[in-house]
Amino acid sequence: MLKFLKRMKFVLKFWKSLPFIKDFFFSGEVESYKKTLTLLVILTYAFFPFDLIPDFFYLFGIVDDAVVIAFIIERMVKWAPEALKKKHQLD
Repeated sequence: MLKFLKRMKFVLKFWKSLPFIKDFFFSGEVESYKKTLTLLVILTYAFFPFDLIPDFFYLFGIVDDAVVIAFIIERMVKWAPEALKKKHQLD
């Protein structure tokens, strides 16, 4: 549970996760199918955003976008090698 809370804190501070995201895609330790799948999910959501709550409900409309972003980053953290998790203090 503590590990999950630590990861969620990391996800919520999105701007701090940018170095991790860069390292994830440029790391030779991450399998290429994981990189490809992650990129495919990101691009699919960017071009075909499926909103559970319409964005014209300003604050509530952002919630589903945040959930999708959190899911993508959480998958990246889960798939990252231990060395990368340790580097970004995610272990």
